[in-house]
Amino acid sequence: MPASRLLPSEEAVDLIALVRDLATNELGPEVAGAERTETFPRDAFRTLGRAGLLGLPYPEQYGGGGLPYEVYLQVLEEIGAIWASVGVGVSVHALSCFGLVTAGTEEQKERWLPDMLGGELLGAYCLSEPHAGSDPAAMTTRARRDGDEYVITGAKAWTTHGGHADFYKVMARTGDGRGDISCFLVDAGSDGLFADPPEQKMGLTGSATATMRFDDVRVPADRLLGAEGDGLKIALAGLDSGRLGIAAVATGLAQGALDHAVAYAQHRETFGERIIDHQGLAFVLADMEAAVQSARATLLHAARLKDQGLPFSREASIAKLVATDNAMKVTTDAVQVLGGYGYTRDFPVERYMREAKVMQIFEGTNQIQRMVIGRSLDRGGAGTLSRATD
Repeated sequence: MPASRLLPSEEAVDLIALVRDLATNELGPEVAGAERTETFPRDAFRTLGRAGLLGLPYPEQYGGGGLPYEVYLQVLEEIGAIWASVGVGVSVHALSCFGLVTAGTEEQKERWLPDMLGGELLGAYCLSEPHAGSDPAAMTTRARRDGDEYVITGAKAWTTHGGHADFYKVMARTGDGRGDISCFLVDAGSDGLFADPPEQKMGLTGSATATMRFDDVRVPADRLLGAEGDGLKIALAGLDSGRLGIAAVATGLAQGALDHAVAYAQHRETFGERIIDHQGLAFVLADMEAAVQSARATLLHAARLKDQGLPFSREASIAKLVATDNAMKVTTDAVQVLGGYGYTRDFPVERYMREAKVMQIFEGTNQIQRMVIGRSLDRGGAGTLSRATD
C-alpha cells in the first residue's frame, strides 16, 4: 500500500501499519481457500475483534475505539485490499451496531454494545426485501405488539452474514403509513428465525448472503431501538455511514488490484523490456493510480465532514459512486495488464474484478446514488458548504 496517507496522528499511523501487517500475514493466507470453497470466515472476524478493530468509530466507554471516521475508513481500506469479503463484513457489522449507538437507551448500550464492539457478537443488517430493494419504505415485514413483546413476520433479502450472525438489526413495519417503520435488535437464536440457503454469487463468495425468514419471531419490547416509527430515520442515517464503508473497501480492492498489476508489469518482459517500460501499458497503470487516489481523496473528504459534525450525505453518495465505479475500472484494467494470466485463478485479479461488480450495487445502486446527489443539488446548491470546510 502507498505511503501517501493523510493521517491525523502518530497513533493512527501505527494503527494502519498494524492492520496492514495483520491483514497481510493473518488474513492473506486464508483468502484464496475460503473464497474458492465459499467458506464463511468467522475466525477472521474473531481475530479482528480481539485486535479491537470491529468497533473503531464508536465510543470507548462501550468498548469501541473512539477514533475518527477518517481513520476507521483507512483501516477498512487496508482490510479490503487483502480480503474484500471480510472488509465488507466489518462495514456491515459497524452498520448493524449503528442503531444501538445512536438511538439506544443507556441501559441498552451498556447491556449489548461491549460484546458487539469487542467482536464477541457478529451483526447483520436486515433492511431490503425481495420486492423493495431500493425503496425501503415499501417493506411489508411487520412487527405486531403483543404485551411485552413484538411479533415479527416477513422476509429480509440480501442479508450479509445471514445464517452466521449472532444478532440482526431489523427494520419492520409497526403501522400502516409508509413511514411507520421501527428498528429492532433480534437475537439469532430466536424461535421462528431462520436463513434460506445462501445466494450463489459471482464474487464475495466467502461472505454469506441469504434471505432471512421471520415466522412469528417474538422479540422482547426492550429490543426496540428508539421509538416506534423511528426505524426509517435510523436506517437512512446509517446508510450514509455504510456507503462510506463500502467506498473504503472498494478503494482498498482497487489498490490491491493495482499493486498486483504493477508487480507483474515490473517482472514480465516482452520484446526485451519489462512491460511497464512500454508507454501504452505504463499509461494504463497511471490511469489506475489516478483512479485509486481520486477515490481515496473523495472518501476522506466525506469522512472529514462527518468527523466535524457537518452534513455529509451528498458526499457519502459521491464517495460511494466514485470509489465503486473506479474499482470496477481498475480491476478490469488489472486483468488486462496480466493478459491471459489475468483471466486465470492463478492470480487474484480475476477475483478482484468479480468482487468489484457488486460494490456498484449494494448500499444503494450507483443509479440511486446519482438520484441522491441530483436531489441534493436541487435542494442546496453545488457543494458550497463542502468547499468552505475542506
